[in-house]
Amino acid sequence: MRWLALLYVATLSAHEIGTTRVSVLFLENGTYDVQVVTDATALAEKLGAPVNEASDERFRQRVKIAFDKTEVHPAIRYSVEPPIDATSAPAATIRLTGPIPAGARQFTWNYAWTFASYAVMIRNAASAPITEWLEGGQTSTPFTLAAPPPPATRTEIAWRYLTLGFTHILPNGLDHMLFVLGIYLLSRRLRDVLLQVSAFTVAHSITLGLSMYGVLSMSPRVVEPMIAVSIAYVAIENIFLSELRSWRVALVFAFGLLHGMGFAGALKELGLPRSEFVTALLTFNLGVEAGQLTVIGAAFLLVGRHWGNRDWYRSRIVVPASAMIACVAVYWTIVRLSL
Repeated sequence: MRWLALLYVATLSAHEIGTTRVSVLFLENGTYDVQVVTDATALAEKLGAPVNEASDERFRQRVKIAFDKTEVHPAIRYSVEPPIDATSAPAATIRLTGPIPAGARQFTWNYAWTFASYAVMIRNAASAPITEWLEGGQTSTPFTLAAPPPPATRTEIAWRYLTLGFTHILPNGLDHMLFVLGIYLLSRRLRDVLLQVSAFTVAHSITLGLSMYGVLSMSPRVVEPMIAVSIAYVAIENIFLSELRSWRVALVFAFGLLHGMGFAGALKELGLPRSEFVTALLTFNLGVEAGQLTVIGAAFLLVGRHWGNRDWYRSRIVVPASAMIACVAVYWTIVRLSL
């Protein structure tokens, strides 16, 4: 059953954060303008219909715009743009507009057509934007129309991006999770695991930082298939090797460079606050590390601690698990190359 579950989740996307963005603008003429940009294909599947006026009533069922806790009925316009390249999806833009009720003091937003974290940017015509991260179906913090709330503090930004980094691994980063599991499965020795994890951490931290500062750039059409190849290689090597070799550490470092560019791609989708760019970048990276260590810790507690010293540990756990990881990674490689 565990293998069946793994095959099922292997078809899921590894990067759920950042597919939806919402901006809310309150205009001086007393109207509001909400713009939702999201994956058109995914939204159409949830709606059970194309993203257009024909699906209007169904779309409204899970979108709530309220002033002073009273819902309003906005006018809606839909548009769908084709994908910009072979690795991207068509983008749907939904604009919701209407008059701000007279005397309204607070605004709230709720969008339940996504299951992942997404950003809502709210601003008046003459004020700096306020950004809040929400989960699908979560209601925003009330926005005061006369005097917008103060911007997030450094501590709030740090916690927000630490959480986003962690959730990029658990539960949304299945490909990165399998790579870390492949590292763990090679050897039961703590020293061997730490050497590989350290090499991987240093490498992806380098490319994450360079990519976010614009020094390094590589197309997702190259990065994503290569990440899948790195997972397959590590898993296959586990089947034929039982001891850590020097070239393994070097390869893990090289693969870490690729994974760092994958992290950067997700982080660029999220966006970083200009005023706290370094804070957000560092805490996102720390969140990623916390997620990886959680994966390793869980593998040890659930498997290694109980059976790691058994004679059959390698033949019954390491080899079958590595073979399954390799099969999933090869499948990902083929799919990502065909996009």
